[in-house]
Amino acid sequence: MPEDLGLYLSFLHPLLMGSLLAGSGYALFLGIKAKKARTGTPEERKQLLKGKFAQRHYLIGSLVLVVMVGGSIGGMAVTYLNNGKLFVGPHLLVGLAMTGLIALAAGLSPLMQQGNLIARKAHVGLNMLVMSLFLWQTASGLQILNKIWTER
Repeated sequence: MPEDLGLYLSFLHPLLMGSLLAGSGYALFLGIKAKKARTGTPEERKQLLKGKFAQRHYLIGSLVLVVMVGGSIGGMAVTYLNNGKLFVGPHLLVGLAMTGLIALAAGLSPLMQQGNLIARKAHVGLNMLVMSLFLWQTASGLQILNKIWTER
């Protein structure tokens, strides 16, 4: 693989993950609005239902899941292609954990659609954990990015 291509690919994962963090924040916003549409006063519900927040939350959440899985695999692939190995450390392990947690949270959707309150609370809790880990992952990823940039 050409060296320049490896360098450019090294920056694709952080750009994708930055977009993913923004998309995750938007999915969180939509989820909060969807809850208000479900639990608000009749007047609030009437107004909020027009925004189709639940459907948009489901769509953006699905996209977040796809990008998270693809970005995790892509980040590992680029690291392996550039270095001939993976660096097993906190960034990799937390990223894999986040991918698993977000898949578990998404897997609760059918139960939530049936009105299962425990599934809904688990979904929210798992996603809050993912968002918290994501913020830490951003800081550790920027350190890795800086190291790649200064070593080239």
